[in-house]
Amino acid sequence: MFKSVRSFGVGTEALFMAKTSKTNPHLQRVVRELREVSREAGVAVWRDVADRLERSRKNWSEVNLSRLSRYAAKGEQIVVPGVVLATGDISTAITVAAFRASGAARKKIEAAGGRSVSLLELAIQNPKGSGVRIMG
Repeated sequence: MFKSVRSFGVGTEALFMAKTSKTNPHLQRVVRELREVSREAGVAVWRDVADRLERSRKNWSEVNLSRLSRYAAKGEQIVVPGVVLATGDISTAITVAAFRASGAARKKIEAAGGRSVSLLELAIQNPKGSGVRIMG
């Protein structure tokens, strides 16, 4: 009654594909160090960001400046586990940490009086993650 998988001409490796790891050495280092900061500080926010970065790149967050402008308050620290893009304008001074930000987005953030930093910089400055908001 039950046929084995091999009788259908399908190898078992096709059914149970192994999870592929990221090959970008910079991304691997960022994920590893975010997990380390999370363990040392005993907070889950940096582990959550690391988990999101380990997802498939097509599932990464792509946040435009218009969204940051709409939802972020002045002086807030925003973490984007993905990419910040320059579509829209921003007028509030905020700190934005992302894995990658376009050059135009960085310029617009700094012109508004804010800062654009890497994820590791913000994690080292604020290991407890207090006041950090994940967007995207």
